[in-house]
Amino acid sequence: MPSQLTIQRPAEVEGVGLHTAVHSRVRLLPAPADTGIVFRRVDLDNFQIEAHICNLARVSYATSLMKQGVLISTTEHLLAALYSCGIDNVYVEIDALELPILDGSSKAFIELLEQAGTRRLRRRRRYIKVVKPLEFCDGDRRIGIYPADEFRIRCFVDYGHPAIGPQDIEMAVDRQAFTRELACARTFGFLKDFVGLQQMGLIRGGSLANAIVLDDASVLNGPLRFADEFGRHKALDLIGDLALLGRPLQASIVAHRAGHALHTQLVTRLLEDRSLWVETTDLPAADSTTDRARITEPISVSP
Repeated sequence: MPSQLTIQRPAEVEGVGLHTAVHSRVRLLPAPADTGIVFRRVDLDNFQIEAHICNLARVSYATSLMKQGVLISTTEHLLAALYSCGIDNVYVEIDALELPILDGSSKAFIELLEQAGTRRLRRRRRYIKVVKPLEFCDGDRRIGIYPADEFRIRCFVDYGHPAIGPQDIEMAVDRQAFTRELACARTFGFLKDFVGLQQMGLIRGGSLANAIVLDDASVLNGPLRFADEFGRHKALDLIGDLALLGRPLQASIVAHRAGHALHTQLVTRLLEDRSLWVETTDLPAADSTTDRARITEPISVSP
């Protein structure tokens, strides 16, 4: 039976928040079994906010958590790394309201977890195993979750932009696959939207160093790390939002032009309907040593 995991030793990273431009330091600490992923605002007397859908605050341009009026913003890139690496229990200390954007991907958080190491705990890992499908849509945006013996995702995006085009990412998710295929994929934005976003008080810490920027025809700050980096980053965001389930998944998720709002709606609806899933401690296929990742259209990675 698979055991729950925590990290072996503390590790930290620091940087500037994408939306607030506020400098923050994030420190990961080991946590006992059945703790889950718990954020601590060390600037507010270690106030704790569990990374769970019940604490979801808003998902307009980032996934934010709030409890008793205390906010933590832009959590999805760290949560994606923790969830994909199978870290069940960890304290995440932060000294400001927004996690650092770093280079706009999960790469630095994967490196942080490599520094921290892992430690098995004497408690079985409990999975959410989906037994009946759930699907819904919002206009041309669709998302569904289906029974599977492993954690799989498929993410389709199409922004109607000449530099992007339709992109379709499909893979079984484990630490190796996430690290190789998704972790380095960066967030992105369109130049035409920047003034409006800044007027809303957003992306004050955004720069060409932490996001891919596109004008009407091209990428302004290439080269891309992957030809389909945009689709890969949306898949990364999807995994980060699924972490708000609070348990590892045995299911296949298909997202078609979805975003944070549909991702988190899926989490809410799934947890509300106990006929859709069961709890299990059985070892899923994705926890084996077999590398099962697949990208629908394999491409080379730029240096």
